[in-house]
Amino acid sequence: MIGVVVLIPQILPASDILVPSFWLIFGFLGGLTYIAYLLAHIGINKNPEAGVVAILGSVIVKLIFCMAFVLIYSIKAKESGLLFIVNFFSLYLLFTVFEMYCLLRNLRHQNLK
Repeated sequence: MIGVVVLIPQILPASDILVPSFWLIFGFLGGLTYIAYLLAHIGINKNPEAGVVAILGSVIVKLIFCMAFVLIYSIKAKESGLLFIVNFFSLYLLFTVFEMYCLLRNLRHQNLK
């Protein structure tokens, strides 16, 4: 995913596809996804019956922190709002899909035992 982001400005140099602080957004969502994954993984391992609640709880915590980030960033930065929204929510969707895929793989392995 990082390789695609690095190649986009080289392939399309004249267009502004990424916001100037794209790597801040990427790092924030990457770190937040890692923390949410760890919380859900610990919850699944601690009590397998409450695994779904742990997954939903981690997604809700991630969503609340992302909404706070968007609010603070929109107040501080005076950039193109639509470009920021497209960049942020495309990354949010990618990181959330990756997190859910990894967590559901862990649940699938527990069902086989």
